[in-house]
Amino acid sequence: MSHVVIIGCGVVGAAIAYELSLVKGLKITVCDRQPPAQASTGAALGVLMGVISQKIKGKAWQMRQTSIQRYETLIPELEALTGRKIPFNRQGILMLLSDSSLEGMSAWEKLVKIRHSQGWNLEIWDTAKLQNICPQINNEKITGAVYSPQDRQLDPTALTLALVEAAQQNGVTFKFGVTVLDAPTSTPESSLQFCNQLETTEGKIAADWFVIAAGLGSTPLTAKLNQIIDIRPVLGQALQMRVGHPLGNPDFQPAITGNDVHIVPVGGGDYWIGATVEFPHNGDEIPPNQELLESVREQAIAFCPELATASILRTWSGLRPRPEGRPAPVIGKLPGFSNVLLATGHYRNGVLLAPATAYAIREMIISQGMGG
Repeated sequence: MSHVVIIGCGVVGAAIAYELSLVKGLKITVCDRQPPAQASTGAALGVLMGVISQKIKGKAWQMRQTSIQRYETLIPELEALTGRKIPFNRQGILMLLSDSSLEGMSAWEKLVKIRHSQGWNLEIWDTAKLQNICPQINNEKITGAVYSPQDRQLDPTALTLALVEAAQQNGVTFKFGVTVLDAPTSTPESSLQFCNQLETTEGKIAADWFVIAAGLGSTPLTAKLNQIIDIRPVLGQALQMRVGHPLGNPDFQPAITGNDVHIVPVGGGDYWIGATVEFPHNGDEIPPNQELLESVREQAIAFCPELATASILRTWSGLRPRPEGRPAPVIGKLPGFSNVLLATGHYRNGVLLAPATAYAIREMIISQGMGG
């Protein structure tokens, strides 16, 4: 029996654990120094911008498409297995456009055609249609909108906890509060190194495969293996606001996005508003900038003036893992190693790409022959 150890239990690590738990003949252990969904996952808004993204070909689009399709089956599957409710907004994403330039518009028209040819639906709305369907949006600078009925939004923490519970039911072992101290390696006859075991605060864990899905924690882990994958933090702040009733039509509550600001209905007349994008200035410290959060709130109010009267229930922030000098995410073998896989550095698309990442890791493990 092949033993796979996954390090990191955010949405990506949990998705990998669950997908691998459906494979016969694997023993799976997940370690995290914190409880599940604590870091980037716990702070994410869960807006899954797939069809509406500008990625149209290659791996970037393929992974988005795979994930969007998988979520349609994964959410009901997890809810049935665990009895948990995972908030999953099936009313699509509405992107507000404020640039009426012909180039801007023709780019969207082109994307609508491409998506149509790929079997996906996108609609361009003029201001009259927007006003009619979403009367809460009132801003003279908005020149129309793009509506993506097949994109989704979900609660990343609820999803991660359901993935963990379902994986546990399928026999996966989870160890929380466990820190990796060292990863001794051996170089067999071939030039590729092999990692036999991890030394952790709970003793040694031996395995055939190690999957590093630790977000920002992946950098110190790869440093222990002398193959640093440089992942830097980018801070995001968000807030939860209470209007007390749904904005606009109560029966049509899509996630609304414009100018990189999301207005996400979370039920009960509450909305998540976010998020800032804040880079470190010196070193890795990023103190949350209140002015930037306020400007995100003001931008949301500019789109939906009714938000001006909403009360702020809470604000929060999280660090997104952004790979330095290379595209996100980082998925594949750790250079120089035959049995260490990377599934990290998803930056702002961890929740969106978690199912496709899990599939990719599963394929790598299965295609190598499971050993044991």
